[in-house]
Amino acid sequence: MKRIRILSVFLFASFVFVLGSCNPNHVFEQNIEIDDFAWNKDSIIKFEVDVSDTINPHNIYVNVRNTSRYKMQNLFLFIKTTSPNGSELCDTLECYLADERGKWTGSGWGDIYDNQFIYKRNIRFPISGIYTFEYTQGMRIDELEYISDIGLKIEKVEIR
Repeated sequence: MKRIRILSVFLFASFVFVLGSCNPNHVFEQNIEIDDFAWNKDSIIKFEVDVSDTINPHNIYVNVRNTSRYKMQNLFLFIKTTSPNGSELCDTLECYLADERGKWTGSGWGDIYDNQFIYKRNIRFPISGIYTFEYTQGMRIDELEYISDIGLKIEKVEIR
């Protein structure tokens, strides 16, 4: 089972790398694995992004990978964004991982499902520098089981 998971993570990472390298609008993407598929309520997932483009609008996405053993339909995330000048923005994002009938959303292979949720649409970063994005799970469960990876993706919006 562990070999299959390692192989699937490697294949997915390779696929994402190839797709990301072909997209000129791709700014940043990173996924972080949750140890033992158990996300503690006090554990913070942190991303640091060096933003230089303050002119073009961007879309920000949250990537979520869960297994079919996840017990809920949704996932609440608390997201804290810190800009280079120290100002902070705190948001709550609800991600639906299954529909009302219990069918998993996103794309799946085996018992792993990948979802990408829009977090911010058409935003312009006000200043350049390092932005920090911190995620904590907001499910009111000490150990949230069967979330395997959490990620952040930022891309420039194509202006037509």
